[in-house]
Amino acid sequence: MIRPIHIALVGNPNSGKSSLFNALTGLHQKVSNFPGVTVDKKSGSCRINDRVTATILDLPGTYSLYPKSADELVTYDLLLDPARTDRPDIIIIIADASNLKRNLLFCTQIIDLKTPVIIALTMGDIASKKGVEIDAEGLGRKLGVPVIPINPRKNKGILNLKKAIGLAAGEKSQAPAWDFVDSRALSPETAVQIRAATGCQSDYAALHFASSWEELSFLDERKKKEIREILQRTRFNKTRVQAEEIMQRYARIKLVMAGTVAETDPLYKTLLTERIDSILLHRIWGYLVLLAVLFLLFQSIFNVARYPMNWIQSLFALISGSLSHLMPQGWFTDLVVNGVIAGVSGIAVFVPQIMILFGLITILEDTGYMSRISFLTDRLMRQVGLNGKSVMPLISGVACAVPAIMAARNIENRKERLITIMVTPLMSCSARLPIYTIVIAMVIPDRKVFGLFGLQGLVMMGLYLLGFIMALMVSLVMKLFIRIKEKSYFIMELPVYRAPRWKNIGVTMVQKARIFVTDAGKVILVISVILWFLATHGPSSTMNGINSRYEAEVRAHPAQEQSLQTARRSERLAHSWAGILGRGIEPVIRPLGFDWKIGIALITSFAAREVFVGTMATLYSVGGTPETNGATLRQKMDAARNPDGSRVYTLATGLSLMLFYAFAMQCMSTLAVVRRETKTWKMPLLQFVYMTGLAYLASFFIFQVLH
Repeated sequence: MIRPIHIALVGNPNSGKSSLFNALTGLHQKVSNFPGVTVDKKSGSCRINDRVTATILDLPGTYSLYPKSADELVTYDLLLDPARTDRPDIIIIIADASNLKRNLLFCTQIIDLKTPVIIALTMGDIASKKGVEIDAEGLGRKLGVPVIPINPRKNKGILNLKKAIGLAAGEKSQAPAWDFVDSRALSPETAVQIRAATGCQSDYAALHFASSWEELSFLDERKKKEIREILQRTRFNKTRVQAEEIMQRYARIKLVMAGTVAETDPLYKTLLTERIDSILLHRIWGYLVLLAVLFLLFQSIFNVARYPMNWIQSLFALISGSLSHLMPQGWFTDLVVNGVIAGVSGIAVFVPQIMILFGLITILEDTGYMSRISFLTDRLMRQVGLNGKSVMPLISGVACAVPAIMAARNIENRKERLITIMVTPLMSCSARLPIYTIVIAMVIPDRKVFGLFGLQGLVMMGLYLLGFIMALMVSLVMKLFIRIKEKSYFIMELPVYRAPRWKNIGVTMVQKARIFVTDAGKVILVISVILWFLATHGPSSTMNGINSRYEAEVRAHPAQEQSLQTARRSERLAHSWAGILGRGIEPVIRPLGFDWKIGIALITSFAAREVFVGTMATLYSVGGTPETNGATLRQKMDAARNPDGSRVYTLATGLSLMLFYAFAMQCMSTLAVVRRETKTWKMPLLQFVYMTGLAYLASFFIFQVLH
């Protein structure tokens, strides 16, 4: 009979926890060197042996069992709640062999919770480079738990780890019979009474109930009241107990390491990582390197993606043109060509840029450079009310604001976390990329600056930097108005530099492209069909009148039939339901240089910013001619004219449009996640108002100056 068990993976950030999760489950989870990237627990299944299967839970990284941030509370709740159905049967602690003393603090705390424990020792290669040798078997004997050296990146030691899990699951290995630290002696009466009241399984767990009863989400008000009364009777001193516990643990850890860890080289070796950091973290060269990296990133997005984008555009243009000639004329053909294909092609063409963007970001994370960006910018962040940990959500916002806002959970300071959440959507996410790309291609000349740098890539980089600068400026303003006084600190471990794992990068690129196409594609397909209907139908009396008038014109002037049919389609579009809606808001957006078609796109793209491109594709296809069915969306938009014959997409309009989307809150999903993270509608509403106002003013200014 196969026995299912629950296994929790816990450990310090950057210890290799997520890499082990991938090795055990085979799932392709994103792996990052930055602390706190695993915001919520991740789960997967794993077959341990012929008799045991396991559900693996990958929990947020934490340095000790005393939580300081929202993401650490996820781990804390799971490990302490005795009634949870997914409570782990076995805990695997991932410990960094190159920083063993610090990692053992957390290990010994978990051991004292009295759940079967296995320690997976990672980073052995780095420890060897530092001249550190560890007796894993001896360390296991002194700790009372199995210690298994592994290298999950190279799939080494995984079989030995599974054997240890199988033994623990077969009840041949139990939790240690003794405490690493005598927890009951720290506060005897409190430990006994809390255990009796809560049913927790160890004296050490009882002390945690006493220390953190207010934060534990699984305790109801009755139980909290009971614990509070116990603490008052026993005069529990939380600060004293925690201080004594930590001191005793480090004293015993020192003794354990004295007999099991040897430093073979008494002279400290300067690792390659430190030599690289002397340049990348330099107070001058570090910032120059960062700017160079960002410049290469955005140049690559334009230059490398250009060729596959042209192929995709040509393919969809060929499909659209062929179907227009092969299928019989009628509403169904119009729906397929001008509704479905036009909408989908408007988003599919940007898949190469999305893949390149995420691939390059994954390389920065995988090599360890992303953490350096946080360290490098901490001083700047503090000047505007943030800290270095805010950089990761901001950088993640370049991909998508939703997970970026969730990543802000690892910021301990409430004020800094709230400000980070409020400004992260100002970072240009991947959904804005299709809009930037198509507008830049229309209004910015494709030429070199100083013979080396592409002007279009420089403009793209400028838009992303503008979002970052505006985020800092808004942070500075919010720093003055948010009245939360709380001490802030920034502690972060810099991982060693590693070669990127190209398989992981390739998997990430494919996954992100698939998510982009499926998630955005569903929304765009629905909106394209709805928009096609609104753009081809209107008040029956008006539409019938237009048809009758042009039919008479065609009978009177048969030689002009083609031009008259084009004029008829254009007038029907203008008087359709979509045209009525667009013209209704046109007076508000006309000062920004936008016509009614752009106005419709502003409304539909609130569902998702990338819908802008699909909306424009549908509108220009419905109002086009059979001859333009083979044209690309850029060509159709570039040929668009105002009633007076002037171009719609001038430099002034293009820059105005890009600035609007750079600052506007055009994303329902982001507002929803802000509501969830702040637990109030006040913050997302404030966010929507200030970002929309900022976008309108910026667009108004640039258009009026350049028009």
